[in-house]
Amino acid sequence: MAAAEEGEFLIVTGMSGAGRTTAANALEDLGWYVVDNLPPQILRPLLELTDMGAGNLPKIAAVVDVRGRGLFDELPDVYRVLRSRGGVKVLYLDASDDVLVRRFESVRRPHPLQGDGTLLDGIRTERSRLATIRESADLLIDTSSLNIHQLAMQVSEMFSEEGAARHRLTILSFGFKYGLPTDVDLVADMRFLPNPFWNEELRDFTGRDAPVRDYVLGLPGSEQFLDAYAAALRPVLEGYQRENKSHSTVAIGCTGGKHRSVAMSEELARRLADVPGVAINVRHRDLGRE
Repeated sequence: MAAAEEGEFLIVTGMSGAGRTTAANALEDLGWYVVDNLPPQILRPLLELTDMGAGNLPKIAAVVDVRGRGLFDELPDVYRVLRSRGGVKVLYLDASDDVLVRRFESVRRPHPLQGDGTLLDGIRTERSRLATIRESADLLIDTSSLNIHQLAMQVSEMFSEEGAARHRLTILSFGFKYGLPTDVDLVADMRFLPNPFWNEELRDFTGRDAPVRDYVLGLPGSEQFLDAYAAALRPVLEGYQRENKSHSTVAIGCTGGKHRSVAMSEELARRLADVPGVAINVRHRDLGRE
């Protein structure tokens, strides 16, 4: 796996229909600053921004392709100048002619270079114009047998920093009386457990406090639920990574969002902390409400 370094500048190019947009989106999800459809002549000023930005733009990816028309022909010369500075690489996306034809036909769009000719005429013209830059590319991905999820995963693996999370999970506690949270992937209801609110000794504490936490986790059914739910979520989180789903939210609810849901969310996060490739953030939406 090749890790992206600080100050890296990546030129993303290749055949139309080979997956440049998918690769760019994957880089953006990894924190890269991505610029699309950039004329080669603008690459040098953009690279200078990495020096002027004082670390604010440590990783820039510029998508450059034949949509730039005649301007694109200058890419090999511009690239040679930029490469002499160091820290500049080219990622080239390619695919076989028959695969590219099928992809263009499936979206019913013409090839940018076909003019009055056929799709295959446009593809062959583009391949000829890209031959020089393909030969000098630092990284090449043939996407002929890849779907968009597989390509995004391959790009993520190539450019993720060592140990970086490929999926970010938010575990969100909430109170049903304040409404269901929107934009969540899964919801679990903790109202099957006795409510600490009715225990005067616990009422003023929250699920973050030891008296409530110990009480909730010691209730009949708590341990069984946590064991089963954590076990059920593990293959889900692994599948999300395979499908290149970078974020998900699991909502854990109780009546007021103060006791049961908070304690169970914190414990669930602890039990999932060792899932490879997943970074976990716990949020308590309604903690602090009256």
